[in-house]
Amino acid sequence: MLTAIDKHLLDTRPRQIESLRRWALEFLYFGVKEARACLFVGLFMVAMLVTPRAGVLGIPRYDVLLVVAVGLQLWMVWARLETWDELKAVCLFHVVGFALEAFKVSSSIQSWSYPDFAYTKLFGVPLFSGFMYATIGSYMIQSWRLLDLRVRHHPPYWMAATIAILIYANFFTHHYIGDYRWYLAACALGLYSRTMVTFRPLDRDRQMPLLLAFVLIGFFIWLAENIGTFWGVWRYPNQLGAWSVVHLSKWSSWSLLVIMTFTIVASLKHIKEKIHVPGP
Repeated sequence: MLTAIDKHLLDTRPRQIESLRRWALEFLYFGVKEARACLFVGLFMVAMLVTPRAGVLGIPRYDVLLVVAVGLQLWMVWARLETWDELKAVCLFHVVGFALEAFKVSSSIQSWSYPDFAYTKLFGVPLFSGFMYATIGSYMIQSWRLLDLRVRHHPPYWMAATIAILIYANFFTHHYIGDYRWYLAACALGLYSRTMVTFRPLDRDRQMPLLLAFVLIGFFIWLAENIGTFWGVWRYPNQLGAWSVVHLSKWSSWSLLVIMTFTIVASLKHIKEKIHVPGP
């Protein structure tokens, strides 16, 4: 004879199995959509790994990577994997990233360096480098669309923009007036403490704290940076003799940069919604 406990277990077991299957299916769809959002990131990383340091057919490595990056972006637009508006945003991230690179690589700062020759170097920085920042923007734009992202309790846009500008400025000014990243991180923590991002892996809405997303994306960028420096695409001063793991403090820098990138994407979408006039 079955006891009440046995009957309860028999009743709940199918629901548990169904819940587990549901979770696995949603996780699979989430992974597929994330992989799709990382298309430009992934292909560009593969190009960095497979392009020989000596270049291809006499073309220096950095120049090859620039051609690959531009070609990938044009292909994505042609294949309708990316819109022209999204391409414009990617170009904006390229400009923002290149400006930071030019400053960091300058002779007075030398935070890192690009050791190889290239015809397309400007201020000591190969032009392809801006696309490394553009990959972050591309990922955010793509995931926003593919996962139907919605943001709850977004802070006032002028406050978010102010923090983003200060974060970007601190990457420059900390060489002269001190590093205020932790103060800015604390401000961002307070600003986004209530902010949740809602996304749809399959057919149900899920949500997570936006701050957690910032930290997770920053961590994966830090991993990618280790891969890039290991392959010698660029090097920090302490890696010139022999490669070593990029300092963990860079994780915080990347997380702050992710906040700035997200703010740009969110602001562009906000502006577009405001100026969009529905048809009759």
